[in-house]
Amino acid sequence: MSGSASASRTEVVPVLDLRGGVVVRARAGDRDHYAPIVTPLSRTPAPAEVARGLLSAWPARRLYVADLDAIMDGTPPDLGALRAITAACPGVELWVDAGFATEDGLAAFLAAGLGRPVLGSESQTDAALVRRIGARAVLSLDSRDGVRMGAAELHEDPSAWPPEVIVMTLSRVGSGAGPDLAGLSALKARSPHTAFYAAGGLRGPEDLPALEAAGAAGVLVASAIHDGRLRA
Repeated sequence: MSGSASASRTEVVPVLDLRGGVVVRARAGDRDHYAPIVTPLSRTPAPAEVARGLLSAWPARRLYVADLDAIMDGTPPDLGALRAITAACPGVELWVDAGFATEDGLAAFLAAGLGRPVLGSESQTDAALVRRIGARAVLSLDSRDGVRMGAAELHEDPSAWPPEVIVMTLSRVGSGAGPDLAGLSALKARSPHTAFYAAGGLRGPEDLPALEAAGAAGVLVASAIHDGRLRA
């Protein structure tokens, strides 16, 4: 069943997960078994084509791109794919998680001018890096099955957070299980002025009012858009 969410003030950020140079379909955060995406929005899993398809279904002002090879294997960001997406979607900002964990890696990415880096807590060995980079990056507070990933300081100390924070519940990604409203509400209570973006589990437009009530500024979405459950 498809649905519209035009009345919600919650920003929808379409998601592309990249692996091996193509877009893959996320299923419950089981990254080793993600397969190239099959979607009515694109004839192929090529990043630029899928990005255009997502924006045709939901005209967004930003896209979230997770480079899973970089996150999982420590390879450099797939700049070719990012350039293709940027060329296909002029004027759209990219939030890019490519396992950034060093200042040199962040500096090189920022110099390429291909978007705003996302610092995933699962990738951080130096929690102070998040403080040093500040508002130039977005922080992703990652968890799986209720277990917080990465340095405890990043999860516990709101003073370390930049203005935008993603609440990434990996076990719910691609699951259609519904977003983690309780976790989001708890974080919003601790840091009312932070813009939180939920990630994982959105079922359709019926979840958007609850996300707004829980304090979400936005939500990262892939499956619900590809499956036609969420349309602008």
